[in-house]
Amino acid sequence: MREKTGVPLLRGAATGLFAAAFCTGVSTMPALGQESDLRGGVLEETVNRSLLSSGGIRPGEEVSADNEAAPRGYVPVSEGALPDEAEDGADPAGRERSIFADSDDDDPFADAPRPARRPSMARQNRRQTESEIAAERQQSRTPGTTDEDEEAGEEVVETTASVRAPTLDSLDEEANSSAEVLNGRVEAIENRDLDAEEAPYAPLGLRLGTFDVTATLDQGVRWTSNVDSSPSGEQGWLSETQLRLNAVSDWSRHAARASLYGTFLKSVSGADYSQAQGGLDTALDLDLGGGYAASAGFAYTLRPETASSPVVIVGTASQPLQHGLTGTLGLRKDVGKLRLSATGLVDREFYSDAELSSGGTLSQEERNATLASVALRIGYEVAPALVPFVETEIGRRFYDLEIDSSGFARSADRLAVRGGATFDFGEKLSGEVSAGWLRETFDDTRLAPVSGPTVDARLAWSPVRRTTVTLTGSTTVEGTTSAGESGSILYSGGLALSREARANLLLEASIGADWRDYIGTRDSELGLRAEAGATWWFNRYAGINGRLRHETFRSTLPNRDWQASSVYLGLRLQR
Repeated sequence: MREKTGVPLLRGAATGLFAAAFCTGVSTMPALGQESDLRGGVLEETVNRSLLSSGGIRPGEEVSADNEAAPRGYVPVSEGALPDEAEDGADPAGRERSIFADSDDDDPFADAPRPARRPSMARQNRRQTESEIAAERQQSRTPGTTDEDEEAGEEVVETTASVRAPTLDSLDEEANSSAEVLNGRVEAIENRDLDAEEAPYAPLGLRLGTFDVTATLDQGVRWTSNVDSSPSGEQGWLSETQLRLNAVSDWSRHAARASLYGTFLKSVSGADYSQAQGGLDTALDLDLGGGYAASAGFAYTLRPETASSPVVIVGTASQPLQHGLTGTLGLRKDVGKLRLSATGLVDREFYSDAELSSGGTLSQEERNATLASVALRIGYEVAPALVPFVETEIGRRFYDLEIDSSGFARSADRLAVRGGATFDFGEKLSGEVSAGWLRETFDDTRLAPVSGPTVDARLAWSPVRRTTVTLTGSTTVEGTTSAGESGSILYSGGLALSREARANLLLEASIGADWRDYIGTRDSELGLRAEAGATWWFNRYAGINGRLRHETFRSTLPNRDWQASSVYLGLRLQR
């Protein structure tokens, strides 16, 4: 049985040896090629020793000190795995071996030249990948780092199977990242979160040319304990209608704004009373370039004179109408941190004839006057949001009648000096405040000059978001027609609070005071007022509003005191 098994194996081996000798041009064969040897018996142990002569340990052979030091051959870990082909016939130990001998002396073909083998496509792809990885590692290597340092800190994984070569697109990280940004997944429209509108109940307005126009109409009913705010006033129900139009330009360089308002009161129950008042206020800001800027403004007011006026007309059926016209023109120049400005003012005040209770009218022409003045201001920018300044005003007040009915020349020269500061902290704080001294000297020396301190303020402060605190103050010189009297100075101030409690709920509160000082006497008058209100919007176009108001007037003059309380409830429409 052993001879029959060995012969086929020997014949197959001989056939392979003859084919290798023919390809390499060997003309003679060693002793294994002789016919006498081929016909003899070959033991199975000899064949196994020849076939396993690659240096590996045969099955069942124990590991010894001799074979432990010898290089081991490739032993596949998983089924079906094949050893990589050694380049140029070299075994893993780095030297050529024959499949028939344990050493170079036993190999009959050890000295025969062998043809070079062409690497497979898998090996070429793996070499290409390894070279590219080596190049990327060389580019990203920290200066001073060697291959030994990297191998010490990284585990080298050897690939024994075929590796797919990466495409050129996958190696371009910049192109892949930009493509991911441009072609990213878009969220569904129905699931997209929409940004909340800043003012969902603000009026949309109308577009007229280059202006945005908003309109507001208030219609309601007011009950008051003093219909005409007089010492003898009666209570009653009044219908109150108020209309306001605001226009703001949408220009890139200049700016313009205008406001038109009107209020009409008519009694529906109680004392018979009717009143109408209104006004117009416009402003224009021009950027002239080169550090120059110009401004212009115009205002007109119409209102009935109040019962608390310093001029008392006896026997009138109603108070005369008071008209006011104001025009301003200013020029500003910035020189470094200096802020220079000059502002001209023309203020015209005139009255309609008063209707007498006995019939007829009483002319108020001698009260008509015009004030013209120029204010020069110098400021210094301590910070971009803070500019202290000093201001000087020079002007003259002209009366339409040089000599009034009492024989006095009431035209006067005006001089004022003020100091203050302007603030511009954006929405947090803006406006200006000033204080100084004012003096008007009459042409008639029998009249004492009107002189006293001045306080003016116009500040808007937002301590928290959706909350605004407004401070106002003014100083006004009031004339008179009383013989021998010079007039008075009226100081007015107010503090208002506005708070958006919710997007559709606006809360408002204000307090104010007026103090009148009669020149040349010890008489004075004080008026106090307080108001609280709220507006609740149904939607962007309609809402309901209400307010409570109380006023008190006290005077050192006889028969001048009064007080009034009122409640208002109405509907507000806006567009």
